[in-house]
Amino acid sequence: MTEISFDTAIERDLQKRYRQPKGVEQFGIEAIPDARKTVRWYDLFAIILNFLVSPATILRGGLGVAAGLSFQASVTAECLGILVACVFYVIMATVGVDYGIPGQVATRAIYGLRGSKLIPSFLRSIASCYWFAFQTVIGATAICAVLQKLTGASYSLVWVSVLFGIAQALIAIVGYDSLKALSRVALPVKLAMFVYLFVLLANQADPNFAPGAVWSFTGKNGGWDWLIFVAWFNASAAGWLTMITDSADFCRYSRTRADMWIGTLSAAAIGTMISGSLGAYAAAATLGKTANPFVVIAGVSTSWITLFLILVFIVLDNWTINVLNLYTGGLSISNMFERLGRFWTTLIASAVGIALSAIPDVLNSYLTYATLLGNVFAPIAGVLVFDYLWLKRTRLDVPALFAPAGRYRYWGGFNLVAVAWTALGFLFYMFAVPPSWVPTLCTIGFTGIGYTLTVLALTARSPKMARGAAPAEILPAAAD
Repeated sequence: MTEISFDTAIERDLQKRYRQPKGVEQFGIEAIPDARKTVRWYDLFAIILNFLVSPATILRGGLGVAAGLSFQASVTAECLGILVACVFYVIMATVGVDYGIPGQVATRAIYGLRGSKLIPSFLRSIASCYWFAFQTVIGATAICAVLQKLTGASYSLVWVSVLFGIAQALIAIVGYDSLKALSRVALPVKLAMFVYLFVLLANQADPNFAPGAVWSFTGKNGGWDWLIFVAWFNASAAGWLTMITDSADFCRYSRTRADMWIGTLSAAAIGTMISGSLGAYAAAATLGKTANPFVVIAGVSTSWITLFLILVFIVLDNWTINVLNLYTGGLSISNMFERLGRFWTTLIASAVGIALSAIPDVLNSYLTYATLLGNVFAPIAGVLVFDYLWLKRTRLDVPALFAPAGRYRYWGGFNLVAVAWTALGFLFYMFAVPPSWVPTLCTIGFTGIGYTLTVLALTARSPKMARGAAPAEILPAAAD
């Protein structure tokens, strides 16, 4: 009872400090008290699975087929990309489970108190707003197609996108509890509709929609063209890696590491498989001519019940996805501007995301944007994972994350080694790695190993570097 009262007092203090309304999540960059860590694996499973049972994951499967892959190759590329990226994701997710802090706050230990704001947090806030807009435009495109079928009238994609974005933002602003509740309700409905959509596609009169025809569709060059396969594997991995600094955000309410591992990894495997399969199936059934499965379904079905169910599915799908995008975007902005509470920073992220939703080009240039984000986040992932796992041995000095003159100040608030290797990794990705070498993985390895060796070489000469790089229990001599 005393512990619960103490937690309530903390929340009242945060509400007053940030002038946030009652009834919303008050914790932003602050560590979550142990008494609040009650989330089990199945809640995390629902959150992550809802995130992956999404328009982006579905469309990516369809786009892979449209680019020339077979059904099997497209699904394999997407699943492998997500699962490989998820290995790095769960490593950084332990920060949230162990310390109750957001991932962006944890990056202060690696990039420095100021460096974390200008590099991981700034870039992640951009990525969050872009992914929000991307998901919204995909959903709005399908909504327009369904509404046109139901009513016979045409609808403005821009206005539908903006209004849809506003509706999604309302839940994100409330916070983690609304996200958890929405995931519990939406997941069984979405899975049931997935089964229905697969059955609907498989039972069309057109022989190309038959499971056997889809399975035998070869695409270009036998359906397993290596360069195309790597491009979509890379796009899938790069998209997930943009969330590496957010993994702790989703898991900081988790009870144990086991809950995090089971919930996250199982959801990643299952969610990507079923979503990518639906998109690839629809695209293969149209012989690679139409990538968006919702457009395909709206075109082959004349039943208003089917169209209405698609509409419900799209709304639930986008809601569960974009709540996460705005939630993590808000925490990224909170790390940049510490005087603003989570409620206000999520509101800012929502406004930017909704504005971007009015630009349909975010959908047309998906591969370009996804690759560019991967160019940036692959070296960030390399620095973060290698530093946290091999240098700090997963042990952070949490009070120092909030201390202006603490061990993570490095040089004027910047870990110059991390900044330099992030820039080198970006250049390596852009100009040195052949597309056939899986650029995302090569860049993570190049950046992480180079950064680690440089830090080890400097620790003997620089007390600042030695203190900042060491595990929390091992404190080298005072900084110069």
